Order: sequence, then structure tokens, then C-alpha cells
Amino acid sequence: MNRRLFVFAALALCGCATPPAPVLAPAASGLAELEPLYRADAGREALTISVASSGCTAKADFAFYMERQGEAVTLAFGRKRLDTCKSFAMGKTELTFTWAELGVAPRTPVFLLNPLLAWTGPGG
Repeated sequence: MNRRLFVFAALALCGCATPPAPVLAPAASGLAELEPLYRADAGREALTISVASSGCTAKADFAFYMERQGEAVTLAFGRKRLDTCKSFAMGKTELTFTWAELGVAPRTPVFLLNPLLAWTGPGG
């Protein structure tokens, strides 16, 4: 294969790896800064969320807000720092927060305020 053709094909594909536009809640709702989640799993010991990542996203990059409402808890996650890594294809990562870290007793009903997005694959 011709090297120039290979380089041009690689450059053309790189242009397709742009991150999707962020999904924001309506400005009047006060939820505009919440991170869209690809997945949320409530386990016996912890809550695991799946978020967009370019390769450098860590648990320390997130803050959470918890509010008790009767016997239930409302929980929201927001990103403190942007993932500035450069990668060919956008990806996702899973972050696990124990119930103790969140200040929530196990088996407490939890309502997440973050929007959920379908994972469409790398770069999708």
C-alpha cells in the first residue's frame, strides 16, 4: 500500500473521532452541570457509574451531591475537571463509589438526577 494513501486515510479517519456534543439539562432546571451517564449499577457495597472518557478520567475528577428526602436519597454527579487526554476514539470508564463514600446506607432507595445516554461505541 502506498504510504501517502495510508497517511491520508488515517488523517481522514481522525477527523471522524470528534467528541459528541454534550447533553445538557434545561438551564432553568439547575441541573445543567450534571454529567451524562452511560450506565449506573447499584451493588451490595457500591454504586458504579459509566461515564465518557478520553483515557484520563478518574474518580477524583468527579464530585457528587446527595440530598435526603424522607427515606430516599437524591444523588447527582458532576465533573470537576475535564478529561483533556487526546485519543483516537472516545471511550468510557467505570467509576465505583462505595455507599460509605457517598454517605448512604446500603439498601436505601437512591434517585439519580444525571441524564442517561445510550453507549453507541467508540467515537459514536
